[in-house]
Amino acid sequence: MLRYLTAGESHGKCLTSILEGAPANLTLSEEDINKELGRRQIGYGRGGRMVIEKDEVKITSGVRFGRTLGSPITMVIHNRDWENWKEVMETGVRCQVSGVEDITRPRPGHADLAGVLKYDHNDIRNVLERSSARETAARVAVGAVCKRFLGELGVEIMSWVIGIGEVRSQKPEARSQKGNPSSVIRHLSSLFEMAEVSDVRCPDKETGKKMKRAIDKAKKNGNSLGGVFEVAVTGVPPGLGSHVQWDKKLDGNLARALISIQAIKGVEFGMGFEVADRFGSEVHDEIFYRSQKSEVRSQKENLFWPIEPRFYRKTNNAGGIEGGMSNGEPIILQAAMKPIPTLYRPLRSVDIESKKPFNASVERSDICAVPAASVIGESVVAFEIANVFIEKFGGDSIDEIRRNYNGYLEYLRRF
Repeated sequence: MLRYLTAGESHGKCLTSILEGAPANLTLSEEDINKELGRRQIGYGRGGRMVIEKDEVKITSGVRFGRTLGSPITMVIHNRDWENWKEVMETGVRCQVSGVEDITRPRPGHADLAGVLKYDHNDIRNVLERSSARETAARVAVGAVCKRFLGELGVEIMSWVIGIGEVRSQKPEARSQKGNPSSVIRHLSSLFEMAEVSDVRCPDKETGKKMKRAIDKAKKNGNSLGGVFEVAVTGVPPGLGSHVQWDKKLDGNLARALISIQAIKGVEFGMGFEVADRFGSEVHDEIFYRSQKSEVRSQKENLFWPIEPRFYRKTNNAGGIEGGMSNGEPIILQAAMKPIPTLYRPLRSVDIESKKPFNASVERSDICAVPAASVIGESVVAFEIANVFIEKFGGDSIDEIRRNYNGYLEYLRRF
């Protein structure tokens, strides 16, 4: 079973991730992780911090000669901006003449006020440094390792932005795609490829232009924007997760993972909230069976994958999950991100020391981070999918897991 911890503050010396449970003999390099870290940093509407930082990871344990050992993997990302914050983020005894002042004005929409009340702090910086979305760089590092593992099993995780503010893509969303499995997977891959070359990560060029204009308008007005992104997982067999206990349900764990990303306020699977407005006959995905199927042998490690499984659906309103388990269709999720609460035209607040009303303090921030959030969404989804793979197919090495998985696929082919 996989588990991980992250540590570090936004302007501290570094961020650290420790991932435990990754199988042995998985090929892994720092470049694999740096590629994902770079994707997190791009996106129209990002703030000045992304100009300063160029996130690069150092693997300090768990890997030898380019292969995982089966022991905990430790990954460190140094904060370049720490050089400018040494006095503010000193870990030793506070110098009384340092000139570092406490922050006492909580910002609406942040963890500031709840955090100081919970932990009995007098300085809001003790809260905002850790609650900052800078922490997600450490989670993307974890997700990069999980993607490497899943890639060995034929699983791909993709994302794209479908809305920023009131601007929404007019192209069909992934959850509405119909057709045979091969054509659906090709379409999803096409959306991903188009998103990767867009600086708002939107596969629709015209909508992307409108999104950029909306971000420019928000910036001019000292405001911020949220939006919606979509994550798709392909190559997932039926039977991951479980219906027998609440904490084993795959959709429950995926929803928890996505909602834990800073500023995410809603998660949908497949048709999502729209099911509440429809008749049952319009919602549930009918089941079909084919006696003949086509199989292809992967170029990687002789892995078989039934591109056209015997049991299949012509729609995917459920988003690939039924009863807390994957059903063999692509897993489709959407997440809604609220506007970033740090505004250059601050909202009203109350000083925690003087109790007098003030305009909330301003920290350097992005105008819109939805494109980056979509990449982070891929990472947390990758961890959850990798976790259920390891839980179901077991094994201490990648080869053992692959053998177990191939045995399961052979069982599915005979069913």
